[in-house]
Amino acid sequence: MANRICELLGIRYPVFLGGMAHVARAPLVIAVSQAGGLGIIGAGGMPPEELESQIQAVRAATDRPFGVNLMLMDPNVPQQVEVVVQARVPVVTTGAGSPAKYMDSLKGAGIKVFPVVPATSLAVRMERLGADGVVAEGMESGGHIGTVTTMALVPQVVDAVNIPVVAAGGIADGRGLAAALALGAEGVQLGTRFLASQEAPVHPNYKQAILKANDRDTIVTGRSLGRPVRCLVNKLTKKLARYEAEGRDPEEFEALAVGGLRRAVYEGDLDTGSLMAGQIAGLIKDIKPVRQIIEDMVRQAAHLLSQGVNFPTP
Repeated sequence: MANRICELLGIRYPVFLGGMAHVARAPLVIAVSQAGGLGIIGAGGMPPEELESQIQAVRAATDRPFGVNLMLMDPNVPQQVEVVVQARVPVVTTGAGSPAKYMDSLKGAGIKVFPVVPATSLAVRMERLGADGVVAEGMESGGHIGTVTTMALVPQVVDAVNIPVVAAGGIADGRGLAAALALGAEGVQLGTRFLASQEAPVHPNYKQAILKANDRDTIVTGRSLGRPVRCLVNKLTKKLARYEAEGRDPEEFEALAVGGLRRAVYEGDLDTGSLMAGQIAGLIKDIKPVRQIIEDMVRQAAHLLSQGVNFPTP
């Protein structure tokens, strides 16, 4: 599994933790980094002082590389950038916007920058800005999504840029890792699979909802507002979909959605919580330690890639 990403970031396996707000916190970040991947703190919704505390907690528990995900629409981002620069965090991933205005500060601090991109044109733009790599995320993923599938997006991004590409969206086991590598990616990013891990600091109800889900149990809301989000179907998402279909005022939609992720993560509210999850949830049937998830994934991918492909005789 050693490749450019492993060499660039000093990790054993090219497996990233998705920067999930309220979920990718110290316990899960530490577990992923200790297991040889790249744990990433989800800074979305965090005040700067809380982000600083999370960084300190990770550093106190492991000497392995880790990162921070910056959700660029967050009003705290300028202060969060100051925190990661002062802390000399090894890696930053970004989402929900362009990191252009922060790139000089981040690169000047020696930080490797991997923007998350939903389209090839954005990947090209990020390479021109000086990004060290990109995370090409398909619409199968949970949370905020784009419009292109992982299978279509990843090879096009790989062909369009010279920097390493990490595939995300719809990946949960070694088959997904092998497929991503076959498409030309040099690593993968997982969100939903790590949600259903022993170390994920989320309410047990949330984890059980993922285990019970099938391949059609997610819904995308907010597309007409320009902010599509994929979650498990529940009373909240059904109501949001109805508001959207009725053309309700965006403020009504936002008022209904606000606080939903917190209710899911911290309270286990299965009715009015935003249970963000990807379409791969239907494949996840057990809660495992992070180390086992990563090692099983790498072992399965290595086996599959060593077998080659046997096409049937016509």
